[in-house]
Amino acid sequence: MDPCVLVEKVDGVGIVNTGAGTRAFSAGGDIHEQREDDRRYAQAELDTRNAVRSRGSYEISASPKPTIGMINGLAYGGAAVLASSLDMRVGCEHASFRFLAAAYGRINSTWTLPNQVGWPVAKELLFSARVVEAEEAQRIGLLNHLVPCAELRSKTMWLATMIAKNNRSSVMGVKALLLEDMGRTLEEQWTNERNYTTKVRGAKAEAAFPEFIARRGRPPSS
Repeated sequence: MDPCVLVEKVDGVGIVNTGAGTRAFSAGGDIHEQREDDRRYAQAELDTRNAVRSRGSYEISASPKPTIGMINGLAYGGAAVLASSLDMRVGCEHASFRFLAAAYGRINSTWTLPNQVGWPVAKELLFSARVVEAEEAQRIGLLNHLVPCAELRSKTMWLATMIAKNNRSSVMGVKALLLEDMGRTLEEQWTNERNYTTKVRGAKAEAAFPEFIARRGRPPSS
């Protein structure tokens, strides 16, 4: 999981994920680390390391406990994958999403995003890699609730507390049944994506992020 993501457990029933600070929910993957890995490791080693990295979003989705995202800023790239792996999301006006894989010559979120917003919307967001601002995110179901930033924590903890007040076995049983009833299991969907992207490998960091690397990580000029 990205080091900028904070995890908070609620009465042993739910898990709340949020970003450190006020700018971003998560910074996503470390591009410089990926670039170094591309240079350091053989392809077979890279496939193994990438599988381990992406396994994190599966483990979050498959968690028997409900998971809530407190989306306090932008969630782009790997952060959008993480956000779409959660059961629910509460956001403020600074929240925004961008599923960037297609822009970078990669593939992800094929097994997470459709389960949140449905196939037609998921296809648009994955094919276009466009920004989804907070109001649209709520309208399409990517955000369960949209509140002013000053109320974000209280609204998120209200939802978490409502869940925590219920019978733990029942809540976890509901989630288990929902996952089982998706047609394919969550792990089968994740495995299908991993198998495909191992055979049709995505772009390496040098090719995927040339502008970012040229800026040396600095924000783009306006």
